[in-house]
Amino acid sequence: MQYRRNYVKGGSYFFTVNLLDRNKSLLVEHIDLLREAIRFVKLRRPFYIDAWVVLPDHLHAVLTLPDNDSDYSGRWREIKKRFSKSLPKTEFLTQTRKRKNERGVWQRRFWEHTIRDDNDYWHHVNYVHFNPMKHGLVSRVADWPYSSFHRAVKQGVYTNNWCGEKP
Repeated sequence: MQYRRNYVKGGSYFFTVNLLDRNKSLLVEHIDLLREAIRFVKLRRPFYIDAWVVLPDHLHAVLTLPDNDSDYSGRWREIKKRFSKSLPKTEFLTQTRKRKNERGVWQRRFWEHTIRDDNDYWHHVNYVHFNPMKHGLVSRVADWPYSSFHRAVKQGVYTNNWCGEKP
């Protein structure tokens, strides 16, 4: 199957990236390793994190690339690879994954959506920040620790009781 990706230099994109085993919670159990993988790749292949949330088995992000760059796939490949290599090899590997020398940590692909305009941008940024509530992990957006929501509150983008929670 041929996947078509939309590559726009300097574009902003929404992503969903999933663990292979959606019953695991590796992303929050090893949040420091994930953060280090992101930091490492970001230093070498810059991008701006507009919004980010890490849930136990998947993450969502809105990222903006530099003006002359559209290679988000390479960045995700490196983030996923670096995080996977930092974990002990305890996962079940299919013969296909063994043959391709792959780990069984991440789903192979990811969901990407190119941001079209300001309304689309804010819809996706809000979706990212609301996601822990959507999944029933917290009753207030502010209670989820693995989110750029807290940075956005400090910047005055949101109030701490955003999304209808009682102050």
